[in-house]
Amino acid sequence: MRILYDSKKAQFKTPFGCLRENEKCTMSLLVPRNCTTKEVQLCIEDEQGFFLRVPFGKMGEEGEYERFGGVFSLFRRGLYFYYFTVIQEENSFRLFREGYDQTNMEEGEKWQLTCFDENYTTPDEYHGAVMYQIFPDRFAKSGDCDLSEKLTPFTLHQSVEEVPIFSPDEQGIVQNNDFYGGNFKGITEKLDYLLSLGVSVLYLNPIFKAYSNHRYDTADYKCIDPMLGTEEDFIAFCNEAHQRNMKVILDGVFSHTGSDSVYFDVHNRFDNGAFHHGDSPYKDWFQFREYPHSYESWWGIKTLPCVNELNESYLDFIIRDEDSVVAYWMKRGADGFRLDVADELPDEFIRLLHKKVKELNPDGLVIGEVWEDASNKCSYGVRRTYFTEKELDSVMNYPFRDGILEYLTGKTDGLTFAQTVMTICENYPRPVVNCLMNSLSTHDTPRIITLLGDSFAGTKEEKAERSLSFEQKEMALQKERQAAAMQFFLPGMPCIYYGDEAGMEGFEDPLNRRCFPWGREDKKLTEFYCQLILLKKRYPELKKGDTALVFGNEEVFHMSRDNRFHLIVNRNGEPYSVDGTLLFGQNAEQTDSVTVFSGGFALVKK
Repeated sequence: MRILYDSKKAQFKTPFGCLRENEKCTMSLLVPRNCTTKEVQLCIEDEQGFFLRVPFGKMGEEGEYERFGGVFSLFRRGLYFYYFTVIQEENSFRLFREGYDQTNMEEGEKWQLTCFDENYTTPDEYHGAVMYQIFPDRFAKSGDCDLSEKLTPFTLHQSVEEVPIFSPDEQGIVQNNDFYGGNFKGITEKLDYLLSLGVSVLYLNPIFKAYSNHRYDTADYKCIDPMLGTEEDFIAFCNEAHQRNMKVILDGVFSHTGSDSVYFDVHNRFDNGAFHHGDSPYKDWFQFREYPHSYESWWGIKTLPCVNELNESYLDFIIRDEDSVVAYWMKRGADGFRLDVADELPDEFIRLLHKKVKELNPDGLVIGEVWEDASNKCSYGVRRTYFTEKELDSVMNYPFRDGILEYLTGKTDGLTFAQTVMTICENYPRPVVNCLMNSLSTHDTPRIITLLGDSFAGTKEEKAERSLSFEQKEMALQKERQAAAMQFFLPGMPCIYYGDEAGMEGFEDPLNRRCFPWGREDKKLTEFYCQLILLKKRYPELKKGDTALVFGNEEVFHMSRDNRFHLIVNRNGEPYSVDGTLLFGQNAEQTDSVTVFSGGFALVKK
């Protein structure tokens, strides 16, 4: 008989998940009576040498088991790990975690326990909100483009239906300098469309002056890219968004600049850049190995020189000055930032930025781009403190996205994905979970409908010419609806990548960055997303309710929110039934109970 302990179940641990500083935690485990156990000790440690031993007394007998338990608190925020020591009449052994919910003697992993600031909160208005990601050049255009100040050379497409340029030039470089002319006036004109969807948060990919169409190569942090419009256009856009109760989140690209920038200026087109001027005030921002030609750049891309984020002058410019970059744009309408490559920003930089945002707007939002479990993330040999040191309000939730895709494409099963969900909910502080950025597609990934409908692995040229067949698209749409149902049911902010709701296809960058198909949308799919958003907004339990695993197997995923709302997804299994009222679904029917058939899903209210 195994010793029984499952950190996710209230019979063994309360409260669920992370602890606030000084919060009492009750913990117990069930030991077979034939173990002749005298005492159990809870052993808690961190990576800085802290160690706490908590004696567990015998609480009673339950059938063939004895329950040992105790109460403890943690007085210092941080990342902790724990195991148990079981002391018997004649010997003792340590107890570790095995798999998702099992225990094992002397072998296995330690359980994780995150302790966070007792006063830590995240802005309530983002809890369960609906976010929409816009790639500014490709969403909507109104009027002519101002090309007079645009960094050259560039190509302006004549039709929104043209394929983005993806081939390298004669030097073997993909320039990413082709544009379609999307601008702030165009986005502003489409705000009512976004309002009709039910969107309440807009996340914009970079908007500052840059050479490329993706604008992650910033040329001037305090200048709107002229192709997008003027600063006045940005302010007007923010005002119109705020009048519709929409928040505006900007992309903060602070680990590197562009080489073609005011600060680095590799082409010597500005006045005082670091590359050509040894006395430039920006020189110490960059990491020159041998000045000027050898320098650190992001992933070795020479057009993206890395900065010293903790350089005092750089910190002043981006964060600390009264008119810093953060302050400049928040005073003009921005409500927060998504931090690009947060793993490559020092913790101290993120802490200072988070503090500045909250000083300017207590309800400002700071989200980090982190692709893995952010609670225990190590980057460049350093354990990150995103949640324990008031750095981030939340993160991009790629573990949910990856889990959904692996489940729906048959790479894993429903139980495994449900366990992934519960692990994130357990490891992240509840305020973080409530505003997780849950995407199915982003500018960095292929489109969800393409991933679900086409596993083609050909060349970029072949992919550019490829679209889903009728049969592929029907199958992919069925799966996308299942994926979106999970995206909207799970805790956090569902984030729609522009055009996913319209049926846009596309393999990897830049084929996933085509123009929005205005007038050619999949209206049925758009209406489907509207229904999901309506349900998310209608029921508070879908915004903040407790999340629990009800059932999972090879084909079925079944989770609940506050044990009142249930989502069942049936990938390709036998009919699955549950009591309750069917609110919304696909391949599901209501009789005395709700039955979900293969390829279906059901949102059920009990």
